[in-house]
Amino acid sequence: MNTRFRDRGLWLLDEPEAALSFSSSLALLVALNDLVAAGGSQVVLSTHSPVLAAIDGAVILELTADGYRRCAWEDLDLVRSWRSFLDAPERYLRHLRG
Repeated sequence: MNTRFRDRGLWLLDEPEAALSFSSSLALLVALNDLVAAGGSQVVLSTHSPVLAAIDGAVILELTADGYRRCAWEDLDLVRSWRSFLDAPERYLRHLRG
């Protein structure tokens, strides 16, 4: 990933985490943070990953049924959902098992 994000510019990424493991998602987060911190680059990212949504200094827009809204990372539905699931997976699994 470090070789992929060397050039300055506008980076448009659509769910780049789709094929990544957790540790690879963390590596991508670091690479994107470094890219933006170096200056001269902007990242526009569409994601379902709470990891990638944590980019330093990001302006986060959450798409809802009513449109989009500016949102803090900790207030994102995807962050609250992941936290809830990781806190007690059985709450979700018992409903899925029918």
